[in-house]
Amino acid sequence: MMHPEQIKQLIRAGMACEHLELDGDGQHFAALVVSAEFAGKNRVQRQQRVHQTLKEKLDSGELHALSFKTLTPEEWSAQRG
Repeated sequence: MMHPEQIKQLIRAGMACEHLELDGDGQHFAALVVSAEFAGKNRVQRQQRVHQTLKEKLDSGELHALSFKTLTPEEWSAQRG
């Protein structure tokens, strides 16, 4: 079972994040990932980029239930009002 902080560390190690939130119960996790790397990418490309950072844990089955929202810093700023 993975702890949310472990997942956050993996994402941060694999890509530049301006903001990262992650909640979960040890089995299911939901993340908000804000990164300039998402500029010009569609939703699927953004998800693929985050999946890259977690590939080893996803492939091993150690992490299997993760949903996430991916935003550019501009999109995130606009949503926060």
